[in-house]
Formats: sequence, C-alpha cells, structure tokens
Amino acid sequence: MIYLILDAYYHDVDGKTTANVSAIRFTGIENNIVLNKYKNVVHDVSPYQSGQFYKREMPCLLGLIDKINDPFDVIIIDGYVYLDGKGKAGLGKYLYDQLIIKKPIIGIAKTNFYGIPSEYKVYRGNSKHPLYVTCINISIDTAKTWVQKLQGQYRIPDIVKKTDILSRETDTEQ
Repeated sequence: MIYLILDAYYHDVDGKTTANVSAIRFTGIENNIVLNKYKNVVHDVSPYQSGQFYKREMPCLLGLIDKINDPFDVIIIDGYVYLDGKGKAGLGKYLYDQLIIKKPIIGIAKTNFYGIPSEYKVYRGNSKHPLYVTCINISIDTAKTWVQKLQGQYRIPDIVKKTDILSRETDTEQ
C-alpha cells in the first residue's frame, strides 16, 4: 500500500497570501519508508472564509496532486473528511469529490470540531489529547487502526510532522 500525505502552510508575501503545499509519498504504517517528497507554491490564494476553508485549500491540494505522476493508493490529509464523522462534508470529502480517480481519503485532525462523536477519537502514545480520524472509501476501523499504528511514539505521527515541516520550508520550488 502506498500513501500520499498532504499539507499546506499559508503565509503573506507582499500583502498577498501564498501557500506552500507539500506531499510525502510513503509505504509502511509502523515503519514509514519515504518514497518521494513533493512541493509546490501557490500564489494569490483566496482569503480565508469562515466555514468554507475547503474553498481556499482545495485548489492548492489539487494543484500538487495533478503534478504527481507516481502511483498511490490512499490520501491522508491534515483535517476532517467529514466534520461530524459521516455526513457533513469537510475538506477531505470535497477533495474526494474532485478526484478523477477516486482514492480512499483519511483525515487526521488535531482539534475537536463541535459535534464530532467520541468514536472518531484516536489516542496515541501517552497523550491525553486525541486526534480525530474521519475517512471516505475505507472503513473507519481500518483508518483509526492505521493512524493509531503510524510510526512515532507521540500524539502526532512522525510522517504528519515531516509533511508539516516540509510545507513550512521557505525554499519551496514551483
């Protein structure tokens, strides 16, 4: 199984918002093997709109996915697929709907969205703070197990941290 994890970091450049978008293609859940790293810069990103974050992030993620010619089986995002776990669309559901070739998407959110049931919580390591896992085109039990077992001994899996760091690097190429 080959995974593609995506993240975006937003910052202002000359009064306009720019996104550094990153992805890491990897295999292995408990022992991640990084296959490729990808980066892209998106200039003049739409402003943030409360409750419609996906409108800002979607073009950024799709722009990077479109540049990736290497195969992958599952997409992992930093955020929710469903805001309530199963019905109210979040970034991952909107991304899934835009994909030409449908891939399972797992969302790993670090913060609680009001109304998300406790069954979407995953505790890792000794952390008393959960991650929230939602998904589409894959069972929630499988997604939670994978997130629980992802390499790393702390709350945030190592591959999630690596993707976040990659997105924050200022030498991002286009």
